[in-house]
Amino acid sequence: MTESNHNNIGHNGHRMAEPVRRRRERRERWVKEGERPVGRNLALIGALGWLVVAPTLAGLFAGRWLDGLAGGGIFWTASLIFAGVAAGGWLAWKRIEQER
Repeated sequence: MTESNHNNIGHNGHRMAEPVRRRRERRERWVKEGERPVGRNLALIGALGWLVVAPTLAGLFAGRWLDGLAGGGIFWTASLIFAGVAAGGWLAWKRIEQER
């Protein structure tokens, strides 16, 4: 086996160690605590929805206001809606990471 192949195997093994460790921890937590209640899952779904919707709506209203000041068009509205969706997606991602 060449040096580069050996390094790749070591690197891939290291990459796999973290997901394996997280899965083992989740499995141990599940055995210890059991299934999460349905209400908690529904609350998480609702929170994720609001984490995406609220920044999107804020972008919509701010964009409409700025477009009104600028004299029409949809430049600010489209830009800020996109920014709101991106921010909401990032916030939702961080919230999901907390649940792991």
